[in-house]
Amino acid sequence: MASEDMTIERRGEHLPKPVAWEYAPAPESREIVSIKERYGLFIGGRFVEPRSGRHFATIDPSNEEKLAEVAEAGPEDVDLAVRAADRAWRSSWRRLPGKERAKYLFRIARALQERSREFAVLESIDGGKPIKESRDVDLPLAAAHFFYYAGWADKLDYAFPGRVPHPLGVVGQVIPWNFPLLMAAWKLAPALATGNTAVLKPAETTPLTALLLAEVMQEADLPPGVVNIVTGAGETGGAVVAHPGVAKVAFTGSTEVGKLIRRTVAGTGKRLTLELGGKAANIVFEDAPLDQAIEGIVNGIYFNQGHVCCAGSRLLVQESVFEPVLDKLKDRLQTLRVGDPLDKNTDVGAINSRQQLNKIEELVESGVEEGAEMYQPACALPERGFWFRPTLFTGVSQSHRIAREEIFGPVLSILTFRTPEEALEKANNTPYGLSAGVWTEKGSRILWMTERLRAGVIWANTFNRFDPSSPFGGYKESGFGREGGLHGLEPYLELVPANGGSRRRPLRRPPTQPPRRRPSRGAAR
Repeated sequence: MASEDMTIERRGEHLPKPVAWEYAPAPESREIVSIKERYGLFIGGRFVEPRSGRHFATIDPSNEEKLAEVAEAGPEDVDLAVRAADRAWRSSWRRLPGKERAKYLFRIARALQERSREFAVLESIDGGKPIKESRDVDLPLAAAHFFYYAGWADKLDYAFPGRVPHPLGVVGQVIPWNFPLLMAAWKLAPALATGNTAVLKPAETTPLTALLLAEVMQEADLPPGVVNIVTGAGETGGAVVAHPGVAKVAFTGSTEVGKLIRRTVAGTGKRLTLELGGKAANIVFEDAPLDQAIEGIVNGIYFNQGHVCCAGSRLLVQESVFEPVLDKLKDRLQTLRVGDPLDKNTDVGAINSRQQLNKIEELVESGVEEGAEMYQPACALPERGFWFRPTLFTGVSQSHRIAREEIFGPVLSILTFRTPEEALEKANNTPYGLSAGVWTEKGSRILWMTERLRAGVIWANTFNRFDPSSPFGGYKESGFGREGGLHGLEPYLELVPANGGSRRRPLRRPPTQPPRRRPSRGAAR
């Protein structure tokens, strides 16, 4: 038997060694999208040339090639858009029954589903994110938000017991470049469902899917002026925020701009919700399912090139499992494929802009200078475009800039802890409070941590999972207000106490009052 065992071992020595997988290119076709040479502003239900007379170029970040000329809205254009929205609100939209408003939202949602491939390709071309993320995450979620709030449109009387909901009027919405279409859906769906009209300002680097959405709204016969889209940079967004005809402002973007917006609207009586930056802690305990946690860590920070406000950019690992987690994570990073966003095999696409790439590089350099140890997998980057390798840092302290500042790129900082109390202290030691993740097999530990973590969204044994019925928002410098779910309706409504503080039309009879039975024809009266 011993000799047989030795024979088996010797045979095993001659087995071929496993080789790295080679992926054949699997590019999505660009022909599915028709990009115009020039785009105007969408005001009053039609595309118009800007009164400012100015246009700017939007480019493909994967190759730096110009895609189209887009109108730059000036103050006069913003004023026209707000006036168009106000006319639509006063003349028809605010008085339209909820079930009729819902029909328009349903039409938009179905159109997004029917044209999902077109939207996904355009999103990846204009923004740089991998097509599989645009196709499998952004588009389904965008459609789901319109479907979800279409369902709420005729149920507002029952959503807030004891209060009567009234729309606010014209809402100004400024959205970022990391999820252009999805953020438009997050903003527009609840605003329209609650009877408001909107002026939307997309980011200057990613305006094309918002303009394609305007075409969908035309096809859905949305009344002119209900949604207006003005493109431009910061000055355009500032004009939307400051316009006296805007009753409510919703902004998603950086903390610095959020502070400027709050100062602008202070004292005006405008409603305001802010969803700002983050520096999320992803906490891995020693009893966590490590292989599952590795996938959650990768999804938490390298999804969408790290261009995610709730990205798990700070990894806190219990000391007893630090080494196996680090080894597994390095092995996993070597399998990530960086390259063409339209290739279905790509895991990490192009950085959105030169400006953002410069910021990432500057912060990474600071991490090296401050003594942290950097690791990047070996991978060839395209010669043109904006690219950055998936990166992780070890030996990071709480004082390092890479542990304190939002990098908004594919860069992970790893810290260690010994006890849950230490993990909690390090996780909360940040000016941000948008999200967090907890990895452990103990349900009691999950509940203990989530009760004490100062974060608006906390995932347990997963990360970056979203649903339109679940509220999303932050604390501290990550903003205030909630989007999604029932909570996402309230910022767009004026809730007036009802007479007696009860519902006007209850959904069902109180349990103390049995339903009245209708007597049969033959019964005595």
